[in-house]
Amino acid sequence: MGWDLDQARTEVSQSSAGGAPFLICFGASLLACAVASFYLSPQQAAMAVMFQGTVALPAALVLERKMAWGPRTKAYPLNALAAQLAMSPILAFPIVIAMFQLRPGGVALAMASIAGAHFLPYAWLQRTNVYVILAVAVSAGALILQVTLHANAFPYILIYMTACYWVGAVLVYRAARRLTASRV
Repeated sequence: MGWDLDQARTEVSQSSAGGAPFLICFGASLLACAVASFYLSPQQAAMAVMFQGTVALPAALVLERKMAWGPRTKAYPLNALAAQLAMSPILAFPIVIAMFQLRPGGVALAMASIAGAHFLPYAWLQRTNVYVILAVAVSAGALILQVTLHANAFPYILIYMTACYWVGAVLVYRAARRLTASRV
């Protein structure tokens, strides 16, 4: 089967529900960490944030299967690229580890910055500028909260990220639905 790039990107939007399941699940795990941070030590709260993806990722994969409206074929030409984009934040994890060692309260800002950078390529893959706006909003908003609230910023950055993720989830889902409906 011959593929063109637009067809491949349409398939990824259908098979991933625009990425909304990941925003929903990671938002929920960040919110859980924010709530827990009011009861945990700064080190424990930072550790929870560092590893919240171990819960969010499998949940997102399950939710993706429920929300998607089209399968991704095995011959999908962008599989390797999609996997690389999905795993790229792992390369920035040494910064999170260093922040944990130096200042555990800064882990939320580090995670927000990495998430912001992670979202940018999805604007191209999913064909929506929502991911550009989300990238800037998450990174810049987290920085503003950190600078404004100083040592108290940790849970509020996570709550802010959750709000961004959940609004973003609605918007990317709608964008993917519109995009793929016009291609059918």
